[in-house]
Amino acid sequence: MASASPRRREWLARLGVAPDAVAPADIDETPRKAELPRAYAQRMAREKAQAVDGAGNYVLAGDTVVAAGRRILPKAEDEATARECLSLLSGRRHRVLSAVALAHPDGTIRERLSETQLKFKRLSSQEIDAYIANGEWHGKAGGYAIQGMAEALIPWIQGSHSGVVGLPLYETRALLRAAGFPIG
Repeated sequence: MASASPRRREWLARLGVAPDAVAPADIDETPRKAELPRAYAQRMAREKAQAVDGAGNYVLAGDTVVAAGRRILPKAEDEATARECLSLLSGRRHRVLSAVALAHPDGTIRERLSETQLKFKRLSSQEIDAYIANGEWHGKAGGYAIQGMAEALIPWIQGSHSGVVGLPLYETRALLRAAGFPIG
């Protein structure tokens, strides 16, 4: 698995799969000039799968992108970025694109993409302050984690909840089954 994310391993376990090894991909995750969110998510998952030496094994990789229109929101590494993301998403719909790529030992790569639409309620400055204070936003695309307190701020979701968390189970299951993994 080309990810150190404990959430991705936890969700993968829901499919009855445990990775033999965890080797986070070390790649440049900078979006290309004018790169659209969908293409960026797919490229990141593919490049992560290719970057890990699978030594004749399958390598599963994923990437999750929060997009407001054509804009790719960053992973929030500081409070200012998290606050900017939450302010931008307040009261509006946005998309979460979660791409998964499976590198086969023969070098071929299979890919799937989950697209989910969500809407945040209009957030007051006190709600943003409270969310920032809880720290869930740290390292999260778009500055929030739906599996935590942010879920209570999202009145509408259409698509894959697991994709918003970071590993779309339906798409991942389809990739693994197509590769011959025994999944019920």
